[in-house]
Amino acid sequence: MPRLLVHGKRQPLSGTVKISGAKNAAVAIIPAALLAAAPVRIENLPEINDIRILVEIIEELGVRVAWESPSTLLIDASSIQKVQAPYELVKKMRASYYLIGALVGRLGRAEVPIPGGCDLGPRPIDQHIKGLVGMGAKIEVEHGLVKVEGKRLQGANIYLDIVSVGATINIMLAAVRSKGKTVIENAAKEPEIVDVANFLNAMGAHVRGAGTDVIKVTGVDELISATHCVIPDRIEAGTYMIAAAASGGNVLLSDVIPKHLEPVTAKLREIGMTVDVFDDQIRVIGNCEPRAVNIKTFPYPGFPTDLQSLAMVLLTQAKGSSVISENVFEGRFKHVDELKRMGACIKVEGRTAIVSGCRLLSGAPVNATDLRAGASFIIAGLIAQGETVISQTEHIYRGYEKICEKFNALGAEIEEID
Repeated sequence: MPRLLVHGKRQPLSGTVKISGAKNAAVAIIPAALLAAAPVRIENLPEINDIRILVEIIEELGVRVAWESPSTLLIDASSIQKVQAPYELVKKMRASYYLIGALVGRLGRAEVPIPGGCDLGPRPIDQHIKGLVGMGAKIEVEHGLVKVEGKRLQGANIYLDIVSVGATINIMLAAVRSKGKTVIENAAKEPEIVDVANFLNAMGAHVRGAGTDVIKVTGVDELISATHCVIPDRIEAGTYMIAAAASGGNVLLSDVIPKHLEPVTAKLREIGMTVDVFDDQIRVIGNCEPRAVNIKTFPYPGFPTDLQSLAMVLLTQAKGSSVISENVFEGRFKHVDELKRMGACIKVEGRTAIVSGCRLLSGAPVNATDLRAGASFIIAGLIAQGETVISQTEHIYRGYEKICEKFNALGAEIEEID
């Protein structure tokens, strides 16, 4: 995978950027399509590696797929028979665990390796297992493989011990074709969950309450053909909003849902940026003197953990000290040492990072420790003096469509190098 060379201190970002389909919705919607024995069409898929890998996985399972355009996929799972997901592909992405709920719901069995993806600290799938067992599934986890047996699961009341997007969606997928009603309490409320529920309902499912902390799923015997358009990616949108702010630029984001970005909009305004909100567009105008603020990450509708590392870069330029509290993933400060290499002054104490602002960053070689950290290093490189070289870019390409092309269209200078 090529490295990225970011030329710093070129000019403030300026122009318009179109936001792609939501990665975190798409990686659940594709497995959800396996629940139907009829063709379904998914539109506005992002052109990213996670989607390509997931499509390879379902093809290995015997699913017929056809790309009608770079962002539109036709999926026909009518002849699916395999329940064993290939390890070599599954280990490359976290969201492959959605295959468990989809395969059990459709075929009554699943054998899926423990998923890979970004290393953000412990991310057990115990809540996924708890939900499936509650519906009558028998589960064994051995040698890194999750084996599930559950012929026609039975609806049940399931209370999640922690708010989990993955567990909420996986239980939802398994419940769609179960017998009776399943009630998921303490469910996650992310927009991506609502998008998956809308797709399921378009196929004839009965899912109610998505977007609240109680989701009710009444099982059906079969699902039908449907066409669905994936929602815009709020994390990609937040990335360009923070980049505009950090560079002191003026950037218009198109094809967004402003409601999904309210936590980011509020925090940028608190930092001193101008944020104008329209029907499906947002304009961010940077301020050369950002203010120090405190940020606490929480599940939606709180400030997204996926934008924590990017906000940290912005706060290195603020006057005073800022405090960032990471309340979702305990291993999400691994990017800090790389930012220190660029001149940032950050002190980590447990799940809290103290950022001393007004720091002049300088270009340096850094490693993209995870997907969002990789994006944060791009922003850091843009505002730094000199050149920044980012390695381990496979993480970045897992979740951002045409990221170099989009940034360069805004006036950045980023190139791939061997």
